Amino acid sequence: MTPTTDSLIQAAKAAKTRGTPPLEKWNPEFCGDLDMQIKRDGTWFYQGTPIGRIEMVKLFASILWREGDDYFLKSPVEKVGITVEDAPFVAVDFEVEGEGEAQQLRFLTNLGDVAEAGREHPIRVVRDEETGEPSPYVLVRRNLEALIDRKSFYRLVDLGAHLDGWFGVWSGGEFFGIIPSEDLPQ
Repeated sequence: MTPTTDSLIQAAKAAKTRGTPPLEKWNPEFCGDLDMQIKRDGTWFYQGTPIGRIEMVKLFASILWREGDDYFLKSPVEKVGITVEDAPFVAVDFEVEGEGEAQQLRFLTNLGDVAEAGREHPIRVVRDEETGEPSPYVLVRRNLEALIDRKSFYRLVDLGAHLDGWFGVWSGGEFFGIIPSEDLPQ
């Protein structure tokens, strides 16, 4: 079977009518790769053209699945590979409730997902080995992450605290290290 966007759209629409699709229960055969890509800024492309309809992107995102470093669109009858440049979502904003160790951070993604950072939705930061530039992420759902955008990351840093040699943030009773305290610019 050759993968098509039409068959995936139909499967996603059918799955959406029943709530969150049970992707973990579906075990379809791999049908090949689809010329679909999610760029670092969260823009979805099909055959080199941005997908302009946000509802279509949300529909595809509802059947997005990750295995290791590979990403797929998955339905009960087919699984197709797609390319994800960095993370499939972008955290474009967050709200803060409380202060200090009792603080709760609630992230909003470019597609409307909400993730409350904590044990089930950890924040992690990867630093580029050459430049030292941080790339912060928050787990959104299953094993799919959102890259935290620059403005939100700067806001996070403003909320930062030191703990056990690390500078980081609290959320949901968990401390998430951003950078070793000794590496902070003076």
